[in-house]
Order: sequence, then structure tokens, then C-alpha cells
Amino acid sequence: MNPATDVFQPLQADDPPVVAGYRLAARLGAGGMGRVYLSHTRGGRPVAIKVVRPELADDPDFRRRFCREVKAARRVRGAYTAELIDADPDGVPPWLATLYVPGPSLTEAVTRSGPLPVPAVLWLMAGVAEALQAIHAEGVVHRDLKPSNVLLAADGPRVIDFGIALAADGTSYTATGSTIGTPAFMAPEQATGGEVTAATDVFALGQTAAFAALGRPLYGEGPGVNVLYRIVHSAPGLALLPEPLRPLFARCLAADPAERATPAEIVEWCRQRLGADADAGGGPAVWREITGPEVAVPAPVSEPTPVHPQPPVPAPTPAYPQARHGWPQPAPEQRRTRRRRAALISAAGVVGGALLVGLLAWQVMDPKGRSAARGAAAASTASTAFGGGGPARSSASSPGSSSDASGASEQGAGDGAASPRDPRPEGFPQVRLDATTSLSLTDEEPGRDDRKGDIRFDCRASGCELTSDSAVLMQMMGAHGTTLDECRLMLRSGTYHRWTLAAAAAGSEFCMKDTEGNIGLYVIQVKSTALPDVAFLTGDLTVWRDAARS
Repeated sequence: MNPATDVFQPLQADDPPVVAGYRLAARLGAGGMGRVYLSHTRGGRPVAIKVVRPELADDPDFRRRFCREVKAARRVRGAYTAELIDADPDGVPPWLATLYVPGPSLTEAVTRSGPLPVPAVLWLMAGVAEALQAIHAEGVVHRDLKPSNVLLAADGPRVIDFGIALAADGTSYTATGSTIGTPAFMAPEQATGGEVTAATDVFALGQTAAFAALGRPLYGEGPGVNVLYRIVHSAPGLALLPEPLRPLFARCLAADPAERATPAEIVEWCRQRLGADADAGGGPAVWREITGPEVAVPAPVSEPTPVHPQPPVPAPTPAYPQARHGWPQPAPEQRRTRRRRAALISAAGVVGGALLVGLLAWQVMDPKGRSAARGAAAASTASTAFGGGGPARSSASSPGSSSDASGASEQGAGDGAASPRDPRPEGFPQVRLDATTSLSLTDEEPGRDDRKGDIRFDCRASGCELTSDSAVLMQMMGAHGTTLDECRLMLRSGTYHRWTLAAAAAGSEFCMKDTEGNIGLYVIQVKSTALPDVAFLTGDLTVWRDAARS
């Protein structure tokens, strides 16, 4: 068994390569709130990126609660917490970043090595109680303290995900059958829908420590409803626990929240039992024995991407749009070619300016020239087409304009979206995809009322997805206002004909290319996948015909 492969899993096809500038190095796991990835800050420090599930992100009430809880969690600072360092509750999808803790969860450690000895349980309870002191001091209640939310670093435990479970409570996601919170580690008042307070976390601490001492949940296993019934109606089986620990567990697991020990009392009780080891700082030796050798953290992917990139400098066209998505920069030969091209364009601009000055002087001397110029200007028109992130402009010459006028129009048309030779974007708002419809980028009206199009929408037991027999698909993670050139770049080496929608939400953008070279950008406006039998997408589609040129 390789511990590194157990901890750091490779990214899958439906995992984003970048989240808000954080380049992802590996997948760390998944839970009720979303998926967790390993990334690095600009300075190379490892961080854990949690990306919220689309089912939660689509709920406005969740977003409001998530934003409030993130603001509160930012204030929490403690030696035994994983500090929240960055977040975007309004992102598509929402995400947060905490410092990465190099060590297994308590669940993993107990599963691998069995129950912890009494001194380790005392160190565990003292560290987690100190973490709860820091959390509660900022008015935050964890609500979902459990062994998988306690990580064991070489110098002690770290509590993660504090306060975030409150954001998920009461959302539509909980109504689909997935409970936020873990029944085996809930307090009685939480199980019965009563008031949740700091004392609720103390009860969960008692259950978490009991799991560490026993190697299994104190109230047994089985269906969640049965476990919750035992928690509410049965006294904890203290006789199963090591005798030296029973008085403390009795205080933590009291049915009445008012009778439970406070985190400060727990810390003091544990320090007294640890005696000289507590004063001498003997905790790290205990944790090294339990966690084993430290697993090497994967290096940052390529160069660290700035967490807060500087605003882009306005330019006529994006030189290399792939840089915004964390792709490699051009080779030196490409940069030299680009500089030569820029020099030629600048020279052409100087010549054009001189010609314009001469033309203006001629117009001043010739009234008829002024009239002709006004007529030519009126004949030149600009058209706009609907696009995924905003209007994409293209210039057209009037039938009566000369070739010189047409060339001048093309010189001035490059405002950044596409080159003058690019095909005109065609916009199709509110295109629906469901079990009976499909898309065809070659049709004048891409939305089809049958399943004969290139791109289809399917929902199965494993989740919903976009699929095609021949078209290439690619989700633009974290993108807004994707351009034709960016779609070209991402699709050039793309091979995916199927893309799951687990990480997609309203606002997500998908580039697609068929075998005829047509490119489409589909921006999801509504995603409804809670009931697979009637699931659907609606989105705005932009199509560029015969656009897949190199």
C-alpha cells in the first residue's frame, strides 16, 4: 500500500484544473458539501480547496448562509484549527481554501491502526477542546464535529470545516435524502431539531473521542434513524470505555446541554491526567507514533498561479488567452514571432495615421470630399451577436464601399473578441436540453426536438452529463465570457466526448466542437437535476460556423 496514493488521488476528467487561480495538484476526497483538492499558494504553501456541490450552489438560501459562515470562519485563529485563508461564496461554483494539514484523519488512523491508547485520547480531547474554544469565541458552532473532520498532524490534531455545516442545513439538498451532519456523532438536541449551541459540539467531541478509544461509534452503527433513536433515548455505554476516561466522558455526553463540560474544563481535566508529559510537550511523540512517517506532498503544478491576479492590461486582442486558464506560456520562438507581428502592425498604424492626416487635409480643401467621406461613413455598419459572456463584435462593409474602405474597416475592427477573419457569432438564447432533445451545431437552429443532434443530455443513476458520439466537449472551469480563441485553444487537443455535470452550476460555460469544425459555447442558465426522470438544462448558445482553424 502506498500512503501517497491513498491521500493524493489523481484528478479525473470532470475535475477542474484550476479554481479561481489555484492550480489543482490532486484530489483529496469528497463529502456532503463537495470535493476537496490539493493546491498551493503563490508562495508554494499547500492548501486544501473545497468546491461546493452544484446542488447546494444552486440554492440561494445556501449561498446566503455560506457567505455568512465564511465571514465568521475567517476570524477563527487557533493552534488546533485549519485556518480558512480564502473563499468566494459567490463563485460559480462557490469554494473555500484552508491550510493543508499533512496527516491522516482520525477515521483513517483508527481504521489503519486500531483504537488509540489512553494518553493519545487525552491529547486528542485536549487539542480538539482547545480548537472548540477558538471556534466558539468567534460565535461559530461547528455542528458537524466527527472523526473525519479531525486531522492528525505531527504536532497534534486539527479541526476542519468548522461552521460550514450550518450553511447547508435546511437547503433543498438535504431534502433529497442526503443529510448534512453525521447521525452517529450528533447530540440529542440536534437529532430532535432543537437549539444547537456550543454544548452540542462538546457532545460531538465526546462521541469523537469515544470512537478513537473504541475503534467504532459509541452508539453503534446501522441506519441513521436507528442510531439517532439510541442517541436520544439511550444512555451512553460508558462501561465500554477505558476506566480512567469515564468521568470526563460522562460530563461530555450528558443529555442536558447545561450539564456538559465546557471546552476549558476539558482542557484542564486532560492536562491534570497527563501530568508532566503535558508540561514537557510530549504530544508530538504520541502523534508521530500514531500517524507514522509523513507523506510527501506533491509539488505545485508548473509555476504557482497568483491567488489574486492583477487586473489585466487592456489590449486590442488577448495575446495568449490560455494564460487565464493556467495553461503553459508560449515558447521563445513564438514570443519573437509575436513581437515581429506587433512591430509590423505598429508600422502599419503609423502609415495609416499619415494617410488619415493627408485625407483630412484634402477634405478641408475639397467640400465634395467631405460629402463623400460622410457617405462612406454612413455606409459602414457594425453588427453585434449574442455571446456567452457578452456581445462579440464583427465589422461589415456596405455593398457600395470600395475595397480600400473595406480594408480600413477591417483594420479598425479588432476590439479584442476575435480577428476580422473569424466567422460571425450566432446567438441562440434559452436552448433547452433534456431527455428528448439535443444540439446540432451545423443546423440553422441548433436546438432539436429529437435525439439526432451531436450533443445530448443524459441523466443516469451515477449523475447527469453532456455526451456525444463525435463532438468534443470541455467545461471552462471558473471562466466568464469565454472567447472563440479560448474555445479553439481548449478544444484543439481535447478528446472528451462525455462530460459529467457534477461541478457545473448556473453560469458554467462549455465549449464544444463538431466534426465539421463548428464551435459552440453553451452557458448554463438553469440546471435542474434533482429528479433524473425530468432533469433538464437551459442555456444560452453561441455558434461560430467553420471556426476550428489552426
